[in-house]
Amino acid sequence: MTTSCPAPHFYPLGDAAVVLEFGQTIDPATHRLIQAFSQLLTQHPPPGLREVVPAFATLTVYYDPWVLRHGRGKLPYEQMVSALQNLLPAAQAAATVAAPGPLVEIPVCYGGAHGPDLELVAHHAQLFPEEVIARHAAPDYLVYMVGFAPGFPYLGGLDARLATPRRAQPRPLVPAGAVGIAGVQTGIYSLPTPGGWQLIGRTPRRLFDPARTPPSLLHAGDRLRFVPISAVEFERLHA
Repeated sequence: MTTSCPAPHFYPLGDAAVVLEFGQTIDPATHRLIQAFSQLLTQHPPPGLREVVPAFATLTVYYDPWVLRHGRGKLPYEQMVSALQNLLPAAQAAATVAAPGPLVEIPVCYGGAHGPDLELVAHHAQLFPEEVIARHAAPDYLVYMVGFAPGFPYLGGLDARLATPRRAQPRPLVPAGAVGIAGVQTGIYSLPTPGGWQLIGRTPRRLFDPARTPPSLLHAGDRLRFVPISAVEFERLHA
């Protein structure tokens, strides 16, 4: 893989964190670099490192300023930035040869009670509901990040024709497993929560289970494929 990796812009977040900003867009090259950098920091943590939080186009590095307070005449922030800059070439090299993540198949029952907004999305896209289902299930998606709720995956690769604005009035409760569209993204509700995404289907698979190791079914870097199933199959798998 020869796609060039973007260089980050560094800035402080309070007095105990550094943000590495890799641009303003959501794209696979940026994602690969952020994941490679996160893994490198986990394997070779610089002094004072507390936590690494990857996102779409940023990587936030939390550190203990007390550990770094006597470092060679530099402020703790400056020391951490210097350490990150030294690791950047290795992260960029790792990102250019990163292998694709594992492929996870997610069965989905589209429409009906499990996808109450399918007709709305179809009307917005000027497509038949069956075409929406076919287009939504066609790509292999990339899990860019997990957030909002534990185990909730933000997926890249949605057919641009299916992009639909969020609901004007969010639902007070969306069931776990609901598959939705919001703008140019699609995702899956991992827990029962309020939400304003347009719901087009639901999966019987549990995306987050505290008793499971690891508790989250999906992780940043994984690939995902939706597999349409019938309502009867949904009930069988859900049971």
